[in-house]
Amino acid sequence: MPNDPPEPRKPLSPAAQRALAEAEARRAAAARAPAQPAPKEFQGPKGPEPTRYGDWENKGIASDF
Repeated sequence: MPNDPPEPRKPLSPAAQRALAEAEARRAAAARAPAQPAPKEFQGPKGPEPTRYGDWENKGIASDF
């Protein structure tokens, strides 16, 4: 029935609890650290990002992904 209470979850193993704690610690550390700017790309394509538009042109030859 839609209004029945959800079934209780089975207990997590110690390894699963440890993994969840480590993931939470990584998320907290990432939230405290300032955002790093993306590194500058060297020898990349000129103009719009080709992967965004689905085409890649190299020396006049266009290929689709």
